[in-house]
Amino acid sequence: MGRPRGFAENEALDAAMTVFWEKGYEGSTLADLTEAMRINRSSMYATFGDKEALFRLAIARYAEGPAAYVREALEQPTVRSVVEALLRGALGLLTDPSHPRGCLSVQGALACGSDAEPMKQAMIESRKQGEADIQKRLQRARKEGDLANDVDPGDLARYISTVLTGLAVQAANGSTRAEMTRLVEMALRSMPF
Repeated sequence: MGRPRGFAENEALDAAMTVFWEKGYEGSTLADLTEAMRINRSSMYATFGDKEALFRLAIARYAEGPAAYVREALEQPTVRSVVEALLRGALGLLTDPSHPRGCLSVQGALACGSDAEPMKQAMIESRKQGEADIQKRLQRARKEGDLANDVDPGDLARYISTVLTGLAVQAANGSTRAEMTRLVEMALRSMPF
């Protein structure tokens, strides 16, 4: 039987998630990661795998933790409450001073060199899946009579995703909570419901 680990895996993974959130995939060095995680490289590799595997785990942790509002929003009973919960959830996450500015799923692997192309593609697929989940919920709303027939669920899902991405960029640019709240209110007024 091996020696017990001298660190808490969830805390170490949270620390890695924060490093990736602040610096992106390529900008995060192994030294940055192991220092933040308070472990050595061999412990990191033994527990989490290589940097790519660690990044994928951090993204999953982000979806289940800070970005869990998305899943909760999609469970709301009406299309209006779904969209409002998505936008207000993003606002809460993006303006929470305990988190890095911006959104890990937008910033994590947006600008990468060719060596990090698999991570860039993984993030693209993740964002596309999020948009597909919104579209699926909007299609359900249409079947339930909660979304007008002249509103295309795919177009509305892309619009909502664009607004969410735009909010993340605004947060990374330093927009205040008050400024972003006004943007959310404006976006809600522009929705076709």
